[in-house]
Amino acid sequence: MCSSIPCMDSMKRFINKTWPIIVILALWLFFSFSYFFKGLVPFPSKYLVSFFPPWNASYGMAVKNNAMPDVITQIYPWKKFTIETWKKGEIPLWNPYSFSGTMHAGNYQSAVFNPFNILFYLLPFIDAWSILILLQPLLAGLFMLLFLRELRCSQASSTIGSVGFMFSGFLVTWMAYGTLGFAVLFLPLILWSIRRYVKTESPGAFSIGALGIACSFFSGHFQISVYVFVASLCYLLFETIQSGKRKQGILLCMMLCVGLLVSAPQLFLTYDAYISSVRAIQTQVKEVIPWQYILTFFSPDFYGNPVTRNDWFGHYAEWAGYVGVIPLVLSFYAVFFSKHIEKKFFIVIFFTSFLLAYASPLSIALFQLKIPVLSTSAASRIIIISSFTLCVLAAFGFDQLILDWKKHDRKNKITFVVGLGLFLCAVWIVLYVLKPLPPEQILIAKRNILLPTALTIAVCGVIVFGFIQRWNSIPIASVVLIFLCCFDSYRYAYKWMPFDPKNLVYPPVKAITWLQKEISMNRVFGNIGNEVGSFFDIPLIEGYDAMYQGRYGEFINAVSNGIVSPGSRSVVQFDKNGRYALPALQLLGVKYILHRMSDGTNIWAFPYWQYGDDEFKSLYRDEHYEVLEYVHVFPRLFFASSYVIRNGDQEIIDTLFQKDFDRRNTLVLEKKPVIEPGYGEGTIKEISYTPSSVTVKVVNSVPKLLFRSETFDLGWKATVDDKPALVYRADYDFQAVPVPEGEHTVAFSYWPTSLTYGMYAMLMGIGIMISMIGIHKKKKKPTL
Repeated sequence: MCSSIPCMDSMKRFINKTWPIIVILALWLFFSFSYFFKGLVPFPSKYLVSFFPPWNASYGMAVKNNAMPDVITQIYPWKKFTIETWKKGEIPLWNPYSFSGTMHAGNYQSAVFNPFNILFYLLPFIDAWSILILLQPLLAGLFMLLFLRELRCSQASSTIGSVGFMFSGFLVTWMAYGTLGFAVLFLPLILWSIRRYVKTESPGAFSIGALGIACSFFSGHFQISVYVFVASLCYLLFETIQSGKRKQGILLCMMLCVGLLVSAPQLFLTYDAYISSVRAIQTQVKEVIPWQYILTFFSPDFYGNPVTRNDWFGHYAEWAGYVGVIPLVLSFYAVFFSKHIEKKFFIVIFFTSFLLAYASPLSIALFQLKIPVLSTSAASRIIIISSFTLCVLAAFGFDQLILDWKKHDRKNKITFVVGLGLFLCAVWIVLYVLKPLPPEQILIAKRNILLPTALTIAVCGVIVFGFIQRWNSIPIASVVLIFLCCFDSYRYAYKWMPFDPKNLVYPPVKAITWLQKEISMNRVFGNIGNEVGSFFDIPLIEGYDAMYQGRYGEFINAVSNGIVSPGSRSVVQFDKNGRYALPALQLLGVKYILHRMSDGTNIWAFPYWQYGDDEFKSLYRDEHYEVLEYVHVFPRLFFASSYVIRNGDQEIIDTLFQKDFDRRNTLVLEKKPVIEPGYGEGTIKEISYTPSSVTVKVVNSVPKLLFRSETFDLGWKATVDDKPALVYRADYDFQAVPVPEGEHTVAFSYWPTSLTYGMYAMLMGIGIMISMIGIHKKKKKPTL
């Protein structure tokens, strides 16, 4: 019996030290309950099968959240392609299943180098995906707790700040993507390492900070990682100036640079992709937040929510800055009353990021500077930095409130509570009297402001209760505030996040299964997208990606009327009724047309019936889909016997689509090849391929030009019998290699030079980290 007393004491001490972690873990487990205990997954599988072809021909059901299509059309299929390619022992550099071939690692959102990809080696794919998604709020909460404790915040205030951040609006609405959340959740860890290094010069803190920067840039969203980097740099400068430790400041600058060096393979590949992408020439002030939306800091669904199908602005995820009513109120308390030494820094960062996110002269000035990426992406996403600073300020505010309770310092505190009450009265008066919105929107606003109003009243009551001295009111008040914060954050997150059945995650479809067996290297065209192409390994000519190659978009646009024009912002869509649709399909190697039976002869279906049975013949049919073969399609690789030289883009298109131009035997090149091809026999005997390499064995009686209908990219290299060969840009945006007469092995491989340089830079960064640890150990070594 007595022996249990020390055990109980140890347990009590353990709980006293770790209860904030326990709270965060408990809240996370409660949020993840549907996955761990119901077998549902954090993926919108009901949305997939109900809205996206080919599944929507067979399924139809109620959908919780239809505001995350990119998870279905981009992120999940890219992740599957990434992991499958890694498992084959190949770096997933090139994706042959979209845009007639496109950079994969370079598109950034594929997160090819994300260290959390290791999960997919340990668990079944859908479970690895689920853990990947659910880890985001957990890590965000734990890293925030670590940082706030380093700032000498109390356990209670650190818990509120951490809960507010882990389920903040931005992290919640982008959680299903598994990219933006990871990009930002390392911010508190990096700031912790900066502060820790200033205090201790620990090489461990240096390494953690550098790896935090690298992990953010590996996470899959460059724009958010840039915000994290800039915020880290600002905090570094602040800590250096405040502490007066210039040497540590210089070394911390090196830490940030080391983080960039470690992430160099990703950054260099993305730079290559960016300069050739359509985004490189596009700048616009896009998705800045209108000022009336500021009310959503208080009531996130004031203007509706996509889950309830009444979001009338249409940018709910992009503009989400909510951190919870309790953290918001406490952050205001910090602004007015906290004496924390770092308060002013976080207030400045809040207002700077806030003005960049909202429609202000500052956000307009940023876009006028035409900074790559920042001037071509949604400006509103910097709101996550505002949310982060609010959570830090909330911790400061709660600590100040507890101190005021202990000192029984009511000065100006009652005024603060009255001010909150007046704010609530003003909001309700505006809704009931001024009615600035249409009646149906007023109804939504009234309904969705009830809970924030109740929470604000509860906070006011708790603040007042904390000043009562007759009971042990401070612990009770603290527990109530933490509970309310957890309740509000959980309610907000669970309302948004779908947990759907596993068996609906890309279920097999009979027509797609048939294509997988028959397709070989040939391409497919129909009303399907990357959710089919990259997931089921079916090569397509269309695609959806912000970083697709601009020149390929120009080629596809020219199919409509023969005029070269810039590609659209993120989508390449082939004009089914274009003037040059048939010759383009022929050149692109599109052998199969997937036609949905219920589409009939509608305008959105490819009009194969207009071309006759000599062009298209039916190969497969089921109750929903028919597959037709394009009889006169060109092979994906073929020999050409002649060429013409054209230099202007429009001149190339004009020549290529001339009615009497022999595209099967003549290529349009932009410079003279090293050999002169001739007419004669040429045979491709054997083809082997992986996503980033193709090897063919050929026999030709005369020199030939080997054409490959894969998008041209400088990263593609070729050899003929292991000797380097030039890859020419042919037919506007495809590949051609001169092959001399005789029997040869021609190999294509994709390995951009930027990747080699990036790897050298990464090794340099790792070397610097190891050197820092070695130098530190040498300094600490005792002298004899």
